[in-house]
Amino acid sequence: MDIASNPRTVEEIFKDYSSRRTAIVRALTYDVDEFYSLCDPEKENLCLYGHSNESWEVTLPAEEVPPELPEPALGINFARDGMNRRDWLSLVAVHTDSWLLSVAYYFGARLNRNERKRLFSLINDLPTVFEVVAERKQIKEKPIVDTESKHKINTKRSSDGHAKSNQRLNDESYVEVEVDDDEHGETLCGSCGGNYSADEFWIGCDICERWYHGKCVKITPAKAENIKQYKCPLCSTKKGRQ
Repeated sequence: MDIASNPRTVEEIFKDYSSRRTAIVRALTYDVDEFYSLCDPEKENLCLYGHSNESWEVTLPAEEVPPELPEPALGINFARDGMNRRDWLSLVAVHTDSWLLSVAYYFGARLNRNERKRLFSLINDLPTVFEVVAERKQIKEKPIVDTESKHKINTKRSSDGHAKSNQRLNDESYVEVEVDDDEHGETLCGSCGGNYSADEFWIGCDICERWYHGKCVKITPAKAENIKQYKCPLCSTKKGRQ
């Protein structure tokens, strides 16, 4: 179990929240089979922890009283075999959302009213863990490709003031997109919640218009070259979406 770095500012606390959330989302989606196997109902009370280094862990609760940080829900493993797998994962997600907020506001106890409001606004701009888990019909599902239109690619502003792709595609599929700095300055990854960086490959969903780190949705610049319309994992699994 990690010892918190004790973030103090709104930005530091939000970064800590985002890192822990990223770890939890990974545990309940891409690493779900491993997470499921670790939650053996025959074991003692187990908790799911998301750490500030973006790693996750299923382990026993802290022994010290009071604990270093607010503790996650106890005994998540006991209900594993008594519920539908998807319902159980959703239940864990709801409890984990509550834990993530409790940790953030534990760190933010000394913030003033406006700072707390700003912190909540940053957190609220991200989908909850429950929303991510509940909207995925199939874990590890590859995005659906529609060949009718071009997808959005990430951009960064060059020295001459023009927005250009980080990874230039071939002449036929390359799309130059004009994006002002203010728009991307507040862009957050729809998967991990990380801030936009022009030095990383990003891809935008043509359906919901959320932006994602390529690494978070497992899309490389080479793969993006062959995608005409990109649908993010959430939109790919929604019923009735065209």
